[in-house]
Amino acid sequence: MSTQPAPAPLLIACALGIESLALRSRDHRGADGPVTVLRTGMGPEAAEASTTRILAQPELAGAAVLATGFCAGLAPGMHPGDLVVAEETRHPRGTVPCVGTDLLVKELMRAVPGRTVHTGPLTGSDHVIRGHERSELLATGAIAVDMESAATLLSAVRTGERPVAAVRVVVDAPEHELVRIGTVRGGISAFRVLRSVLPAFFEWHRSLLLPRR
Repeated sequence: MSTQPAPAPLLIACALGIESLALRSRDHRGADGPVTVLRTGMGPEAAEASTTRILAQPELAGAAVLATGFCAGLAPGMHPGDLVVAEETRHPRGTVPCVGTDLLVKELMRAVPGRTVHTGPLTGSDHVIRGHERSELLATGAIAVDMESAATLLSAVRTGERPVAAVRVVVDAPEHELVRIGTVRGGISAFRVLRSVLPAFFEWHRSLLLPRR
């Protein structure tokens, strides 16, 4: 009989049905430990409520949490399908540092070769960002924005000590603003990228299970 503790679970949180579809359409057999894909619903309040509720379940005690999905890029030169690995997420109620960002960058470059991976602060918003708001947020040092990641990770660390990270796929950028995600080339490109990133998430999770020196 093994005395090894059970692997810690991995919770992958996203907001939209199309994001959940991309993540659920891939095989999870490459994961170490149980994987739960949570569709939080759109907006910071929904993300906070859903994350807090699911992490109260005993089977998710100590779960690592990774927020993902689509985002708006803030920096000139970003393109739909680019990836953003957050060094930290910024919420009006607190900043949350992310864990294992260097490894995530490495594994994403392996999982989606040819795609640009950006690193930096990921800021939260309670609405879709348009026009001059991009430059205002860029001036704060943030490189991308979405409505759920910051609320998800803040809720996650407030429910207990755990590793957290955020990886987003750019679907909307300064030179590539879009209105409807599912009907334009940028949205389709971002969907395909999101479908391909799960192996990188599993490697990130696996690295957390290794003994610390």
